[in-house]
Amino acid sequence: MGLLDALMGNASEVDSGEVARELEPILGDNEQVDKVYKLVRDMYVFTNKRLILIDKQGMTGRKVEYHSIPYRAITQFKVETAGHFDLDAELSVWISGSSDPIKRELKKNTAAGIQKCLANWMFA
Repeated sequence: MGLLDALMGNASEVDSGEVARELEPILGDNEQVDKVYKLVRDMYVFTNKRLILIDKQGMTGRKVEYHSIPYRAITQFKVETAGHFDLDAELSVWISGSSDPIKRELKKNTAAGIQKCLANWMFA
């Protein structure tokens, strides 16, 4: 991901092997990273077991929130694509037992890839 992409907030797919090494301490024994999308410091990590939403917080990014969502717990998802004037797309994921969805902003160039990853893993 180039500097201009990061400044513009465009998410892009990154090397899953590199992220797997970084996440090794928190991954399960039989868990493997499939795809990773990065938006500046935040990441959407698709493993063979779950979706991990990583939110690096603060100025230094030392404080990190890891939100793990097992695919079996996802009851539905919605991707709202970007329009001509609205450049952001939005991801909404509903978890069983919760009436309110988890919402995250996306950039238009990653909406289709993230939607495909969710469909592949949820309906496998």
